[in-house]
Amino acid sequence: MPDPSHNPRILILDEDRIMQDSLSQFMRREGYVVSTTDSPAEAAAMMESGRVDLLLADLNMSGVKPGAFLRDIRRSYPQVVVILITGYGSIEQAVDAIKAGAFEYLTKPIVDDEIRVVVQKAVRQHALLFENYALRQQLDARFGLENIVGRDGKMQKIFDVVNAVADSRTTVLMTGESGTGKSLLARGVHHRSPRRDRPFIEISCGALPETLLESELFGHVKGAFTGAISDKPGRFLSADGGTIFLDEINSASPAMQVKLLRVLQERKFEPVGSTQTTTVDVRVILATNVDLQQMVAESTFRQDLYYRINVINIRMPPLRERPGDTPLLAMHFLRHYCKEVGREIIGFSEAAMTALRQYAWPGNVRELENAVERAVVLSRRPQIDVEDLPETLHGIAAIDPFAEPRAALDDLFNNPMPLERALEMPERRIIEAALKRNKYNRQSTAAELDINRTTLYKKMRKYRLDVGEEM
Repeated sequence: MPDPSHNPRILILDEDRIMQDSLSQFMRREGYVVSTTDSPAEAAAMMESGRVDLLLADLNMSGVKPGAFLRDIRRSYPQVVVILITGYGSIEQAVDAIKAGAFEYLTKPIVDDEIRVVVQKAVRQHALLFENYALRQQLDARFGLENIVGRDGKMQKIFDVVNAVADSRTTVLMTGESGTGKSLLARGVHHRSPRRDRPFIEISCGALPETLLESELFGHVKGAFTGAISDKPGRFLSADGGTIFLDEINSASPAMQVKLLRVLQERKFEPVGSTQTTTVDVRVILATNVDLQQMVAESTFRQDLYYRINVINIRMPPLRERPGDTPLLAMHFLRHYCKEVGREIIGFSEAAMTALRQYAWPGNVRELENAVERAVVLSRRPQIDVEDLPETLHGIAAIDPFAEPRAALDDLFNNPMPLERALEMPERRIIEAALKRNKYNRQSTAAELDINRTTLYKKMRKYRLDVGEEM
């Protein structure tokens, strides 16, 4: 979209050459850059090239259907503001033109003062369109799927799923530990969808008590409860036409689960204290950091609601399961916070990056981001060093998990032995080092080593490593 800081560019489309000349001369005297044509195809080509801000058009031409032409402009060139001019005016035609996408409808003969005011309003409308476009670009830069850092195979599969479901209204359930980026991915789904220009509403169900949550989601009418001094629209109504993201859905009470089930099935609800049913067009994305299947088994989460929301399930992997993304994320956050605080830091020292790679990150991406932000603020060196990182990472860089396996290989070369036994020595040390890094948490260790827990347990018994206390 062109920058409106230049003089507005007007294209006059009219078969009447006298009208072209008189209107173009007047517009030039008003300070506008003016082009003229009597060809709809040429007008479309100029709009395609981005050289048109305002179109003044008389569409009473042979072979041209005004309604279809206007709808095509609105769909293909949304940045162009259209003023329709005609010699045959009626209220019905004016209404149809506005519905089809015209900004204003004028009848000939054109009065100078009238066209002057209308064009001025159209210029302001174009500036507003540009501002909205710039805002969408900023939102895309911040929340677009391209902004989610991840080259790990698990993340690439997630991106494929997002691209597949973004165009639909299908409900999406995101699962995974806290801090893995579920909220950011939900925004990515929204900005990838046709609803991207409509609202994205986010609410944490666990942050509000049940009584307030119902009012927050569905709204209330005046007098519905003490303190309800006026009508209040809820988040579902605010998200109409867009997307609503319900985080911590596991914390919803049984009564709230019933109401949510109806909204998901029918897209209908009643505000608190009202008997009037409201219908909305909204896409619902939900997230949880607990096992909903287990909650269903324990009868703390409705089975019918679970099956209704578990249409598309996206599991966000913890950071320890995609260690290759840690350096990428660290550099991403480093560039972001250097720009934010006005610092020039070229990167991480080898020891600092080793610590970042080897740390288990129980707080996942959010913890990594906080660690990098802290380092940027505190560091006074051209590189982030271990001392700039949180204390939980100090000393990790000095641990080389491959030092003992390398020593075992040296022993192998100096003392030949059967292959099976030779392979056992580095395997034992690799497993032991992984257990220590994960504080003997078998699930985390198995995930890091990319093996299942049963295999890990058998190897721990084999190598007598089951001495640690699992957390």
